[in-house]
Amino acid sequence: MHVLGISCHYHDAAAALLRDGVLIAAAQEERFTRRKHDAA
Repeated sequence: MHVLGISCHYHDAAAALLRDGVLIAAAQEERFTRRKHDAA
């Protein structure tokens, strides 16, 4: 089973993808925008 977790209602938006409870990928918005605590 795949699970996509998204945190977007606060600063530091992020997403994580799990497959059978194992972390496959994760990303934080500030890694793409290069700004700490980005609220975009």
